[in-house]
Amino acid sequence: MFYFFFVMCRCITNETYHFTPLIEPAKREASTIIDHLQTLTIYRNSGELQLNAPPIQNAKIEKELVIYGILGFIRLQAGEYMIVITNCHRIGTLMHGADILRATAFQILPLSRNPVNYGLTGQQLDDEQKYIHLVESHLQQNGFYFSYKYPITLSLQKQVDKFANIDDHEIYNSWRHTDTRFYWNRYLSEKLIAATVNSKTQQDFSSFILPVIQGFVSIVPTVINSRAVTFALISRRSQERAGTRYFSRGLDDDGFASNFVETEQLLLCDPSKSLIQNNSICASFLQTRGSIPAIWGQVPNTHYTPKLWVNSNLDNEKVLNASRLHFNQQIKHYGPQVLVNLVNSKGYEYPVGNLYATIVQRLSDPNLKYIHFDFHRECCKMRWNRVQLLVDQLEPDLRQQGYCLYYAEGSNNTVSESADKLKKRQTSVIRTNCMDCLDRTNVVQSTLGRWVLNRQLREIGILQSTEVIENDEQFMQIFKIVWADNADALSIPYSGTGALKTDFTRTGKRTRLGLVHDFNNSAIRYVKNNYMDGSRQDGIDLILGKYKVTASSQLASPFKSNGSTWIIRLVPLYCLISLSFFFILLFLPNHITFYFFGESTLAYITVLSFSFAVFLTCWLFIQQNGTEFVDWPKLLPEECNYNRKMVVNNGESLLNNHYHSNHNNIVETVQNKASDFVHKWTTRRNSTAILNQAEQGYELMPPLKKTT
Repeated sequence: MFYFFFVMCRCITNETYHFTPLIEPAKREASTIIDHLQTLTIYRNSGELQLNAPPIQNAKIEKELVIYGILGFIRLQAGEYMIVITNCHRIGTLMHGADILRATAFQILPLSRNPVNYGLTGQQLDDEQKYIHLVESHLQQNGFYFSYKYPITLSLQKQVDKFANIDDHEIYNSWRHTDTRFYWNRYLSEKLIAATVNSKTQQDFSSFILPVIQGFVSIVPTVINSRAVTFALISRRSQERAGTRYFSRGLDDDGFASNFVETEQLLLCDPSKSLIQNNSICASFLQTRGSIPAIWGQVPNTHYTPKLWVNSNLDNEKVLNASRLHFNQQIKHYGPQVLVNLVNSKGYEYPVGNLYATIVQRLSDPNLKYIHFDFHRECCKMRWNRVQLLVDQLEPDLRQQGYCLYYAEGSNNTVSESADKLKKRQTSVIRTNCMDCLDRTNVVQSTLGRWVLNRQLREIGILQSTEVIENDEQFMQIFKIVWADNADALSIPYSGTGALKTDFTRTGKRTRLGLVHDFNNSAIRYVKNNYMDGSRQDGIDLILGKYKVTASSQLASPFKSNGSTWIIRLVPLYCLISLSFFFILLFLPNHITFYFFGESTLAYITVLSFSFAVFLTCWLFIQQNGTEFVDWPKLLPEECNYNRKMVVNNGESLLNNHYHSNHNNIVETVQNKASDFVHKWTTRRNSTAILNQAEQGYELMPPLKKTT
């Protein structure tokens, strides 16, 4: 079989991929390995999967490859590809001796033996390389974590609920017991899952299905008050509405929030008189973050601050229902919600923050408690210690919700004993957000985590009632670094850079050097979010199955651009050249200026003015037609997770997330609506609450010609 993935992949001639396990970490007894050893064979011609297939006679082994797991299968134009993990790094060990690993290298293996002979055109072959590049980039730029035994998609409390009747030795990372929100390779695993649930084959491929999360994991063994402890942090990003910063905001129709992350802070130790370290005592504290639960978005247009639009028409039941569905999901998973909103109470962020408060008020749900804390106003002038004001405000809720405390001692594991082992349950959760749910959110979450950690250490008996963990400098350094690394790991997939404000998380105070670092990251974010995020969004949609490749020569290439687009995209180059030429002329030494222009001051001033006029014209064109220069996603899912079409109603911008069946009608509608706003745009209205429909509408036209 391949019980849990230290395996050897053999390519036997051109016919099969053959997987043979080397060791079986999920089983403790060597006899079990021998008795249950299974192999997996994948026939490359048909794509058929088979367990314990008889060996092919006189087969020549072309290549042997040690792999650590099968991420899954993806179908592109030339057929299916298998993605395998070829290297990994051990992060640490949690309960029951379960190792957590980070995948560090992947390989994409084609099932079809010769894609060139599959009748693909030259354009399709070019597209195939682009698809593969998108997959490779996504795998290389993000952090993926897995375990052969630990149910990594589940929090500790959910593990106790699911495995109450299962012996500790039998708990493993099964795809049947995952939280599908965080099962990042769920779509890639569909081939193996379908083969398992197919009653005709009667073969169970579960041992070859490896659930993987995307996010962050850190496990650090340390000592507090002479007691050995393990401090861990696990952040699980949701795959339901994944995307990049400006292409994934707010909620979809099903109530899934952009950039939703569940963060679990774990403290593991043993009883004070224990002679061995088994991490038998485990304390867990859960927090969540996610985009403001409303229909809203930001449209990149090369401005540093993009256009903000919100759908505030709460009389439309469909709009309010998205928020209702979201909170119903959260209450189902975590219980009552304490909603902490950190956005500014004035200026650019006010409309979306005010909409959030209005939605909570309209829902009138007793399980929702809304708290607004204007982070920038309260902590301005580098007074970041004032975050404690929010902690003081939340203290009654923190005490009431508690945390999960589990004792994994005892030899028998009956239902009653399992219930006794769960000493405490976390009864609610704090859901924190800012605009991006990255920088301000991480500062607040780390502060709340530290407050709860003090309570846990006192409960377990590591700290006395009058002691605080802040006095342990060695541990606090670990705590700060872990939370700062978590901030960076969650920020990079969404915004393209590490988090801002991590100097406070790492050192406990705001520094001027941190301000310089934040300025640098902000500049990089501007470039990536406007000019590079389209391809990153395409990679996400491809890996998660939001966009499925159709092998048909009749369909236009999604990567093909109109000729006029490239001419327009040269405008920034003209702008840069003319500006450079202007400064070169301006600061030329006199003798060189005399060589080119002689004594004619008029010629010099004319050329200087012309270069500046070209620069100014190009700059104004870029500012007024910003969306023409944005790197937009090219792979359009059947249900777009980012704002693709805007419907204008009495000057108000409303989001329409779904495509209609008649593409020609859509294009005509967008053109008509856009033309109505061309004149209004030339008058240069500056309202940040109204979308630039003309820009967005014309950007939509080329992609809508493609049938998804």
